[in-house]
Amino acid sequence: MKGLEITIQNYKSLNSIIDYRIEAEYFDKKFLKVDTIFNIKKYITFFEVADYENGRAYDSAQFSDIPIENGIRVSKIGDVTQKRTNESWVFVSQSEFNNKRGNCLVDDSILMTLTGDPPDVGKVNMFIDGSIKSTWNQRVARIYLKDNQNLFYSHKVLFIVLSNKYCREQLERYAKGIRQRNLGTECIERLKLPLLSKNLQIKLDKLISSSFVKLSEYKVVYNLAEALLLEDAGLEDLILNKELINVKNFKDSFLVSGRLDAEYYQKKYEEIVSHITTQKHDTLINLVTISKSIEPGSAYYTEDEGLPFYRVSDYNKFGLSEPDKKLTQTFVQDNKEQIENLKPKKGTILFSKDGSVGAAYLLRENLNGITSGAILHLQIRDEKKIIPEYLVLALNSKLVQMQAERDAGGSIILHWRKEEIEQVVVPIIDYKKQEEIAELIEESFRLKAESERLLEVAKKAVEMAIEEDEEVAIKFIKKSV
Repeated sequence: MKGLEITIQNYKSLNSIIDYRIEAEYFDKKFLKVDTIFNIKKYITFFEVADYENGRAYDSAQFSDIPIENGIRVSKIGDVTQKRTNESWVFVSQSEFNNKRGNCLVDDSILMTLTGDPPDVGKVNMFIDGSIKSTWNQRVARIYLKDNQNLFYSHKVLFIVLSNKYCREQLERYAKGIRQRNLGTECIERLKLPLLSKNLQIKLDKLISSSFVKLSEYKVVYNLAEALLLEDAGLEDLILNKELINVKNFKDSFLVSGRLDAEYYQKKYEEIVSHITTQKHDTLINLVTISKSIEPGSAYYTEDEGLPFYRVSDYNKFGLSEPDKKLTQTFVQDNKEQIENLKPKKGTILFSKDGSVGAAYLLRENLNGITSGAILHLQIRDEKKIIPEYLVLALNSKLVQMQAERDAGGSIILHWRKEEIEQVVVPIIDYKKQEEIAELIEESFRLKAESERLLEVAKKAVEMAIEEDEEVAIKFIKKSV
């Protein structure tokens, strides 16, 4: 019986829960703790102050990864959870949008995932980029404040309240399903929200607004670095051939590349490589050493205490997220020496070869965890030739992403072979320009880190108001900004 967690519930209490749920997980102690807190604290239900609208089931066959002229950008689960970058949003045609009677997002729209694995279901994010006409699909809900309510100061405050752990745990509890969890109307409407004073809400709104300003500044600086790279590589105005037909003889095709698939020989790929190789450049294998991690297998995964295990879905070019999986302490202990050697150190570039291929991220501190075998570890051979921040930007740019698009194969999951990655061509621009770009990249990540810190302060303040009182929360905000 050691380690067994037991809670005892009276049968009479079952009439107050959704669908008379009686599975043991529903009565996990962390969920019962939330019940206890809101039995003491004043609260309001989601239904009293807010409502939500489901997205439309757009025909995925009509999705495009590139902007369609007069098309609509579609937010999906990965966009809300930020496991996809903004560049990966898909687009649908205006006609498909009209046929499904879709609606457009406006700035400060709150988006919530309605389906997914337990870590992802019920996650929220704010849409603050109205520069591109956008909508959302059926697996996502747009949440908004009701017109006739006066309890919530702003959508930003509602967003941060929905982001706190007590709301997240309620939604995790209410979500139904075995393999994939789903949130229904009754799950969201009964959600208990803390009743916060106007004074605290005003301070929270100001804090979140400052966070979004920093986020906007970060994007501007990062985009400037990208523009400098393309300008120095002579690619800022390059228009690539869109022809889908290219005639090749056997000698110049299969005998050189070993590939017979027609997509590989599209002219745009030849043009991008040709343009890079007409200037100073080198292959990736000459610039970095490449190593890979291990694939322990799902038998060693745990959601309890363990070593963080980072997979491709746990990072993108903008940063790392909390990994969904950990490795069991038994596995870590049995492979202690190997795991210590596999932990990526500061300065390592993570580079994905499976799934979302070609995503590069520079570690700015040692990583307490290991990565999956789908993530390569790149170490710069000579920083006097190429600066890590510059190389990462080049790897994430269309200069390399188009080479990944050309090479990667796989009917369900894309796979980029290590031998192909080694031969990727990278432009080597003037070192002073590299330094200028590196400074911009570091400034952009400093702004991003500050934006994230301010959001965390706001979340923590809400939790303090729930666990203790608002005076403690306000003192914490004053101390942290």
